[in-house]
Amino acid sequence: MPFLDDQALQELGERAVVVRPAAFPDALAAAARAEAQGLGGRVRAGTGKGRAVSDEVRRDETLWVEPHGEGALATFARHVEALRLELNRGAYLGLTGFELQLARYAPGGFYAAHRDTFRADEARRITAIAYLNPGWEPAHGGALRLHLDGGAVDVAPRAGTLVVFRSHLVLHEVLPATVERYALTAWLRAGG
Repeated sequence: MPFLDDQALQELGERAVVVRPAAFPDALAAAARAEAQGLGGRVRAGTGKGRAVSDEVRRDETLWVEPHGEGALATFARHVEALRLELNRGAYLGLTGFELQLARYAPGGFYAAHRDTFRADEARRITAIAYLNPGWEPAHGGALRLHLDGGAVDVAPRAGTLVVFRSHLVLHEVLPATVERYALTAWLRAGG
């Protein structure tokens, strides 16, 4: 079953964003979260090529995920590859690869409003976010706020939810979380 059917691809083209609850099985999200919790060596996130991060802009820890190997995180990487191929077939985007990053937000973690492209480098065309947070409730905060033409839309980071949007168009932020929050973010790229 594809992640994005024809209707979703049309929505991505018209609204620049599509949200798919339960896009991934609960068991896969739970296994990826458990694997993520066991990882060491997290590095402090940046906010652009070579720029230091400010606690006023973002408070999370990140780790790049390699697309090869075994385990739930590698399975997610294979799903991102399948999504890349779907987008190329259905939307003719010419996506040539992707980057995949795990983010952990401790209680109080957030990320101020931003777009997912760098100045003078718009290779990132599509952002795809998969959430790994079972039992997420509104009191936990941590919503992804999308700033769209019709106003702000909040997406709860519930396990299995997939959010796909056009990287250079959608201003977005992560609202402060009150409990630990995990997300896998893929940036699908065009060009070299």
